Amino acid sequence: MRGEPIEAIKVGLETMVASLRQDPYALETVHLSMITFNRYPEQILPLTSLEQVQVPIIAQPAAGGTHLGEALEFVCKKVDAEVRRGSEDRKGDWLPLLFILCDGRASDGLLFTQVIPEIKRCNFSNIIVCLVGNKLQPENVKLLTDKIVHLDTTDGPTFRKFFAWVTVAVSEGNRSLGAGEQTLPPPPPEVNTVI
Repeated sequence: MRGEPIEAIKVGLETMVASLRQDPYALETVHLSMITFNRYPEQILPLTSLEQVQVPIIAQPAAGGTHLGEALEFVCKKVDAEVRRGSEDRKGDWLPLLFILCDGRASDGLLFTQVIPEIKRCNFSNIIVCLVGNKLQPENVKLLTDKIVHLDTTDGPTFRKFFAWVTVAVSEGNRSLGAGEQTLPPPPPEVNTVI
């Protein structure tokens, strides 16, 4: 993505953070992390409490492939390092949610296939993929999840509605105490479900 879509994502993220901060329960319990990827994954926001989140600048991607497998491998490492697992002696964090914005392509198809069991091992309460663009390859991400949506356009209003939907999903997931996979609210009309 380039230009307006990147800016629209930033505005959507800022709106999502502001909305979640209006929910006292979310303010005490939600933590966010952001990872961007094209050729290389980069964590632009380490796992941070909602109260302290500053939406980072999202740089224009460099030319090159879409290394989705490498990005997912990176996500697994961050979950292992940053999410506290419960034990008999201590309470752990709630199960995380994973939202992926991509076109579904994986330039590193072999690694992508190999990392799927690792993603499943991370025990996300939900994995939601949002396909963006007009050169989509949903077959790949169907190996990850059946919760796949597609944005018809990548303009500001569409991304705002998508992030409003994400906000509701995060807020409701937060209230479920991460006890397992949650039911997602229906997406707005601009966000199409892919079957």
